Amino acid sequence: MDAWVRFSAQSQARERLCRAAQYACSLLGHALQKHGASPELQRQIRQLEGHLSLGRKLLRLGNSADALESAKRAVHLSDVVLRFCITVSHLNRALYFACDNVLWAGKSGLAPRVDQEKWAQRSFRYYLFSLIMNLSRDAYEIRLLMEQESSACSRRQKGSGGGVPGGMETGGPGGPGTPAGGLPQLALKLQLRVLLLARVLRGHPPLLLDVVRNACDLFIPLDKLGLWRCGPGIVGLCGLVSSILSILTLICPWLRLKP
Repeated sequence: MDAWVRFSAQSQARERLCRAAQYACSLLGHALQKHGASPELQRQIRQLEGHLSLGRKLLRLGNSADALESAKRAVHLSDVVLRFCITVSHLNRALYFACDNVLWAGKSGLAPRVDQEKWAQRSFRYYLFSLIMNLSRDAYEIRLLMEQESSACSRRQKGSGGGVPGGMETGGPGGPGTPAGGLPQLALKLQLRVLLLARVLRGHPPLLLDVVRNACDLFIPLDKLGLWRCGPGIVGLCGLVSSILSILTLICPWLRLKP
């Protein structure tokens, strides 16, 4: 299994390049359709998109083993929330890749009796569950970092003898509990939380990239499962953005969120 995992890692870059090209074709096809391009050109773009999709499925053969190995490593994480989110995400990815392998066999003609629609729906369900776990992990990490940043700011302010920035401890003339000062103070607290979130994400590029990538990917299974119809243009754009970010994490490994 270790040998196959090493081989799978070598084909990962090629798969992500094919993914970027596939969603670029989806976005281009949508643009051509909106601008009234010739049906022959639209058909060629759709065919190219289909060939790239089938090629990606070939490159992903056996990726279930890689996902299972990642799940086995995640089981030993000390943080309970991270252990749960990452392990469940990898297990769903393993099931997604398994369904994808069955789909490849059906599309390539090796198993012509495969119900491709049923297996496609199964694969996108597992993909959606995996993304939900990834975003839950991102939200948990953001909360931890925001708490750490907030504590560090409080210690710095106490050391310098200053108050809470923006006067958060005061609620105006009427005090924090009065109706006159309640809404402005709530708005101020919300503004400070947003600024703190922006500071945390700016200071942790791997986390920021992971959030954006997972959020973009989320539109794909939502559209394919009919839970939220976004259209081929949005799906193509989100898929292209997430693919470029994935390629960026391969080129710059320090941008990859760990563990």
